[in-house]
Amino acid sequence: MPAPPRLCSCGEIVPAGTRCACQIASTRARNRRHDARRPNSRQRGYTRQWEALRAEFLRLHPTCAFCGSLAEHVDHIKAHKGNPALFWNWNNLQALCAHCHNSVKQRQERANG
Repeated sequence: MPAPPRLCSCGEIVPAGTRCACQIASTRARNRRHDARRPNSRQRGYTRQWEALRAEFLRLHPTCAFCGSLAEHVDHIKAHKGNPALFWNWNNLQALCAHCHNSVKQRQERANG
């Protein structure tokens, strides 16, 4: 039997497993505020040197570390948070496909805090 609809805090009845328009708008506003405070990619260290390292890493590791499909992203296993030693450490990198980078890895990071 399917789950029953729920009542959103704004008073709308929302089908189970979906989000209300007010929740979607709230999430988008929160993300815009976060992005406004966040340094851009170059300020976070993703320079031409990073692009060269990324290209070399993908050449040597062409498949996703999680699922084995074609890798598109080079991901830091442990978040560097501005630490250059972690940022440039070859052993702290893994190749990921777009799906695993944008879903599986993000879910892991949220779970680990």
